[in-house]
Amino acid sequence: MSSVRKCSRTGCLQPAVATLTYAYSDSTAVVGPLATASEPHSYDLCEEHALRLTVPKGWEVVRHEGAFAAPDRSDDELTALAEAVREAGRTDRPSPPPEPDSSSGRRGHLRVLPDPIS
Repeated sequence: MSSVRKCSRTGCLQPAVATLTYAYSDSTAVVGPLATASEPHSYDLCEEHALRLTVPKGWEVVRHEGAFAAPDRSDDELTALAEAVREAGRTDRPSPPPEPDSSSGRRGHLRVLPDPIS
């Protein structure tokens, strides 16, 4: 299932439209169109954060010319949500396994031990 990537900035829930990559050897930050795949050393940014990005003194920012394209919303997200709701509402699902017999002294992953005094 494909999903719309979100902005990497803490607390921002906007969809990402740009990718930020640092070229440390050149003291340069590059803000370009959204990469096709999320990379570990790059950051996805929404339009607001991509346009407002500032860098440390002595660094340079290279920005994409023109407007950022909005990400394509996939129908896969809506389909997955509908299927999850449908699955949760099914009445013909198998019932959960019965509770284990309490006389075995077992409850979940814990074991009940007899009192050592008695």
